[in-house]
Formats: sequence, C-alpha cells, structure tokens
Amino acid sequence: MKIIRYEDPFGKVSYAAENEGRTHSRIEGDPLSEFAVTPEAANIKRVLAPVVPTMIWCIGQNYRKHANELGMPIPEYPVVFAKGPNTTQNPGEPIWLPAGAQSTEIDYEAELVVVIGKTCKDVSYGRALEHVAGFTCGNDVSSRDWQLKKGGSQWCRGKSFDTFAPLGPCLVTPDSMGDPGTLRIQSIVNGRVMQDSNTNDMIFNVPALIEFLSQSTTLFPGTVIFTGTPSGVGMAQKPPLWLKDGDEVSITIEKIGTLTNTVRGAKN
Repeated sequence: MKIIRYEDPFGKVSYAAENEGRTHSRIEGDPLSEFAVTPEAANIKRVLAPVVPTMIWCIGQNYRKHANELGMPIPEYPVVFAKGPNTTQNPGEPIWLPAGAQSTEIDYEAELVVVIGKTCKDVSYGRALEHVAGFTCGNDVSSRDWQLKKGGSQWCRGKSFDTFAPLGPCLVTPDSMGDPGTLRIQSIVNGRVMQDSNTNDMIFNVPALIEFLSQSTTLFPGTVIFTGTPSGVGMAQKPPLWLKDGDEVSITIEKIGTLTNTVRGAKN
C-alpha cells in the first residue's frame, strides 16, 4: 500500500491510501499504529512529508561505489550521524539555501528512507523488518563546506540546515515493498541523471542497520533512517556540481515513486 500524508483545504492533516488510477481514500488512524482505509475520497490540498520524524538517523559511506568515488575505505561498522527534525521538507516545496550560515557547496544525495513503526531496542537482524512501518524517498541535502571544513570535524552541522531532508512522496508499506535490497535508485538534477544505482550496492542492508542502530538505543515510532547514498553525488563530479537557486532535484526509487523539490535562494 502507498500512503500519503496530506493537508485538506481546511488545514486538517490526514492520511490517505493511493488507489488504482491515482485516486486516494482517506485513512482513519495513524499508519504508525492502527489504521483503516475508509471509502471516503481524500480532499487533498497539498501533499506533506509522509512522516513527522521523532528522530533522524543517517548512514554515511554505505554504498561501495560511493565510498570508492570519494577514495574512502569500506567501513567496518556503519558510519552514523544525525539530522534535526527541522530539516524535514515536503514534496514539491523548496530546498532553501542557507542564509546565515552561507554555503557555496550544496549537494544532493538520493536515499532510501526507512520509517520505524514499532518501538524497538536490541532487535535482531531476523526480526528487524517487523518494526518497519514503511519506506520512502529522501534527499540528504548536504552543505559540504560546513560538513567537511567548518563543522568542527562533525558532519551534523552541514547536514542539519532547515529543509535539508525532503521526504516523500509517499510511504510504501513493507507488504508492497518486498526486498528493500534490490531497488533501483536515482537522482536527477535539472533533467540530468546524476545517480543511477541499486540498493544491492549497500554495504550494510536495511535489517543490519536497524539491528545496529537499536543496540542499547530505543527507536521510537516515527524514527527515520536515511540508509546512505550511491555514487554520483555533486562533490564527486569534475568539476563539482553544486546546487544553486532555480535547480530542480528529483529522487526516484523503484516501487516508491519520485520526490521532487526546487532549490531556492537564501532565506532567513
């Protein structure tokens, strides 16, 4: 099932299930707990990010070819960092270039995103997917100068500016996804395909990441996990390809769909 989160013309936020023909039926309840699809048509004004994250965990260097293009070794353990919930952005709404923390090196990163639906801690590899509410597309927008030069050797600063984590367009439930380790994943910038890979190039797959992140750490419903980006990022181009005002970035993942956002000039 594909589930969207939306705002109706009266400002009410609800969920809806996508039907054949791209119509939508309103959902009663919460996809992260108990819900039911009603026969009522959803009155959609705008589509929102499919989840309001309680926490955003991210994984770096998790595709073999991406590690190779950056000249980095294959990690022994997952490389973990975090983004603030403030980074969440809706499908179709702008990625804002930072104003106060000025940056000239803004990059795109197509990522498969996992949404946790059941509280878990110390979960085993074999039972990890039982705690997943669904999957969506994400763009781990990154300010490379803040990430690598001005962030005090920590990645979080360059990853956590407002709107730097677009999510969407929908949440795909596990029963409709099948194996999340065999999905084509792409990023397209201004109509040009920049990343074109498959999640089978991941170093640590989805169950392994959930097992690792839940060690001595409670993952609450609404926890979002960005699972890493494949090769083809802007910083690896020659010359580097940095995002600028007016650009359009689309993230497409097989079985999920396409998340598209424009880039807009600095806004306070």
